[in-house]
Amino acid sequence: MKTDKIIIKGARVNNLKNISCEIPKNKLVVITGLSGSGKSSLAFDTIYAEGQRRYAESLSSYTKQFIDLQEKPDIDEIINLSPTISISGRTSSQNPRSTVGTITEIYDYLRLLFARAGQVSCPKCGKEIAAKSKEEIVREVSFQLQKSGRSATPLSPRGAILAPIITQSANLKSALKELQKNGYRKIRILGKLEKIEEYIWQPSTALKSNAEGNVIIELLVGECTKETEIQSVRSTVDRALELGNGIAILAKERDFYFSSKLFCEKCRITIPDPEPALFSFNNPRGACPKCAGLGIVQKFNPDLLMPNKNLTLAQGAIQPLVRLAGNQRYYMDLLRLVGVSHGFSVDEPVKNLNKKSLNAILYGTGEEMYAQDFKKRTYDGVIPHLEKRYAESDSDYLRKELENYMYTETCPDCQGKRLNKEALSVTFDKKNISEFTVMPIIDLRGYWQMMYRGLTSPRKLDFDTIFKNNEALVKTVSKEIYIRLDNLANVNLEYLALDRPINTLSGGEIQRVRLATQLGSGLSGVIYILDEPSIGLHPHDINKVIEALMKLRDNQNTVIVVEHDAEIIRRADWIIDVGPGAGDYGGEIVAEGIMAAIVKNPKSITGQYLSGKKKIEITRKKKPPKTQVITVKGATAHNLKNIDVKIPLKQFVCVTGVSGSGKSTLMLEILANALRRKLYRAKEMPAEHKTIQGLNLIDKVVIVDQTPIGRTPRSNPATYTGVFSLIRDFYAELPESKMRAYDAGKFSFNIKDGGRCLACGGEGYMQINMQFLPDMFVECKECGGRRYNPEVLEIHYKGKNIADILDMAVLEARGFFADQPLVYEKLGILEDVGLGYLKLGQPATKLSGGEAQRVKLATELSRRETGKTMYILDEPTTGLHFADIDKLLNVLNTLVEKGNSVVVIEHNLDVVKCADWIIDLGPGGGKEGGSLIAEGAPKDLTKNKKSITGQYLKIVL
Repeated sequence: MKTDKIIIKGARVNNLKNISCEIPKNKLVVITGLSGSGKSSLAFDTIYAEGQRRYAESLSSYTKQFIDLQEKPDIDEIINLSPTISISGRTSSQNPRSTVGTITEIYDYLRLLFARAGQVSCPKCGKEIAAKSKEEIVREVSFQLQKSGRSATPLSPRGAILAPIITQSANLKSALKELQKNGYRKIRILGKLEKIEEYIWQPSTALKSNAEGNVIIELLVGECTKETEIQSVRSTVDRALELGNGIAILAKERDFYFSSKLFCEKCRITIPDPEPALFSFNNPRGACPKCAGLGIVQKFNPDLLMPNKNLTLAQGAIQPLVRLAGNQRYYMDLLRLVGVSHGFSVDEPVKNLNKKSLNAILYGTGEEMYAQDFKKRTYDGVIPHLEKRYAESDSDYLRKELENYMYTETCPDCQGKRLNKEALSVTFDKKNISEFTVMPIIDLRGYWQMMYRGLTSPRKLDFDTIFKNNEALVKTVSKEIYIRLDNLANVNLEYLALDRPINTLSGGEIQRVRLATQLGSGLSGVIYILDEPSIGLHPHDINKVIEALMKLRDNQNTVIVVEHDAEIIRRADWIIDVGPGAGDYGGEIVAEGIMAAIVKNPKSITGQYLSGKKKIEITRKKKPPKTQVITVKGATAHNLKNIDVKIPLKQFVCVTGVSGSGKSTLMLEILANALRRKLYRAKEMPAEHKTIQGLNLIDKVVIVDQTPIGRTPRSNPATYTGVFSLIRDFYAELPESKMRAYDAGKFSFNIKDGGRCLACGGEGYMQINMQFLPDMFVECKECGGRRYNPEVLEIHYKGKNIADILDMAVLEARGFFADQPLVYEKLGILEDVGLGYLKLGQPATKLSGGEAQRVKLATELSRRETGKTMYILDEPTTGLHFADIDKLLNVLNTLVEKGNSVVVIEHNLDVVKCADWIIDLGPGGGKEGGSLIAEGAPKDLTKNKKSITGQYLKIVL
């Protein structure tokens, strides 16, 4: 039996049609084909799922309870399967606490370094402090004793060595008695040494307790002079340090404090030794108390609280008080009293109120009292009132509702650094840990490379000071940090910073972060499976990812990539083309072999595009004239360098540039947010810019990205696009439905009192808890997986009931409803965007990012056009084959021809070459990007030597 190949026999997962194939091991293998053809079913749902399942089977029953187990895929067998690792851009974690630094473990190494080799400063005064050994303290005490000077107290011509003892004021008496019992006779009060016995029965008022109820007793441990032998000094100091919990005081002409712990003499505070937990913003020990380690806080926005300023307070101008207040009449009565006192009326439109009155309404009137219901009350203000409710409420519903009126801003305490003052007071090479995490990876890599090699940097680092007694630790940790940073740079992520939250990365960036993590693992004999690692990459950057994939392969691993990018396909050792169509029309192996074999195979659509027999043509010859424009001025958000950008309207505009150059910042965070705020009063504030001219030329904006269309199996293309509502209405109008008095709700599987199956709640399946085995989903016995009760399924049209319709592909359903214009038209739009293969009832959780994006696009296309609509699409070619891109371009061109504006953030050259206008940002990513490199028609860019995009366009034009 061959052991150099993975042999798959009889795979029937999803739409795979009982396929068999052989995949060479220790090679770079690309699985390609039309969107929905079955590529992911073969790579992830078959090979990866079976590899994970076999690994889980080797674990104990106890361990299986704590891991996410895979179901056994529907296959006859897989032979020679090695352990599998999935590196995909899909992430279920939307946790803002997860950052690039935490998931790559670089931040963990930084925390260790700062805890063991950091320089501690007082968080109050900023003075550098360090713990001393007992011998160092003894030497310093002896040195001070040798110096002549006035004695500390009239009772003692010598140096008094004292120990500060902290005790509860309630325990003061017993503490003094215990000290006397152990032979100690004096304590210092107000600079004088007094006998303990005088204070045992009548404690002095000078011994005052602090806010925590503690009293500090300064106990005289011994007296020394310059003639005292060193052994006696050592013994006295040792006892003082033991009694004073690491702190001793030498009282001469002034007090000298000595500590074997971290102690600030100026502020008189002891600081605990730094531990890695101190530098974690996910741990209460280190997190900023104001923002709980998030770096941002939420605040109520007055404009969101009062969206309609034509209303009066009495009419409900303050929206959350109307929707959420438990006793609105009481609150309004109190506001009337405030109005009488401050010169405004609750019956006057909000737009007419002056700034002083609005400030009183929103933020309260301090300690001023108002007589209401025979009681004196203060008025705290709308915003403090809502902040209190938000902080104290246990209701998730209430908190989510209140968040609709809030916006986020940088935490005023930590300035977005996430950590408390104590953590930020620790430095390494005069930088705190936050200053390292905000640096771009490209800069960090050079710094830590020099650090672990002990080289001299341009800043002339004092390595003797940095290393001290920790040279081995610093070099070891620095090397680990450098290796991980180098791997991130090798997959073209050098523009990122370690503090970048994972939930702000694109799918391609997340995947490349995970790829970099695996590059550092050094594993061999593993099957790596990747899902389009080219997502979000400019053609200029593809080679770096290919080199990373080959590095994994050369370490004796099998690398399987689901991909559409032509360059990655060409560089593959083996290609598997799945098709010939999508959905039920796919699921077969059309061609497999080396590049030459795929190109020669007449059945392979992929081969035809790779050979040049088929091309994506520029179909719209007549370019619309450049007339009206929207101009973004002074864009400075993130890495944008105060740029002015013009976006022509009623044209197909493509925004491009290398990864991290500022495209998404400009179009989504500035332009899209400004349009949504103006048109829909959205709460998201546009990112930093001076002004935007021409917003009045747009009356509708549609943003289409790759976020899921739903997070439960109940959501599907039919419900999301609204076509299912039309179908339910149609079935409700059938004669038999009217006879039974069935309304549209009867045909919904989401309505409790509708016609859904009561056993499974309209899911179509039942979930069975299998303890240490994976949860099993079995077809509902009551409805047979059809979601509805038998009565509803008795209603037929052309022999099909409502469950049959949900099981139809879009193409089939369109033919079925050819006599229903509204349904036919909506389904036609889904077909136009290349989703004719998709089943109407396919759960949203099983859609790819590209499919979800096209469902959104189809939904928007089916809505009424205004002629002043702007469509902003974020990498719409994700997950699309060459043939699918051709269909998408036809749809986008149709939108432009109808007078709409289409703006696409894209790297795919087949899309870029078809644009009427290109905005090219760069020249690099991160701090190297953010400049406007070129703008104009595609041919104009090819003449611009500064434009990297233009150089690649020359090849395809």
